[in-house]
Amino acid sequence: MTLAKVIVMYKESILDPQGEAVKNALLRLDHKEVKDVRMGKYFEIQLAESVDPEAEIEKMCQELLANVTMESYRYELVDEVQQ
Repeated sequence: MTLAKVIVMYKESILDPQGEAVKNALLRLDHKEVKDVRMGKYFEIQLAESVDPEAEIEKMCQELLANVTMESYRYELVDEVQQ
């Protein structure tokens, strides 16, 4: 079985209102060292051995997990040891 770890983030050119809200809250809490906060989505997806994991994850990201107009994504594939 393969585990895919997918991270989806807004592209640098897109305003991240949630990240801005968190940054402002941290600054109000006196965390002056904070310069920027970007928020994203994280998915862990287990895939059957019978599929091409890279092709499947690419398809999932393009079709559902990321809005490719506004977001970028990256992923890591990890072979899981069956117990």
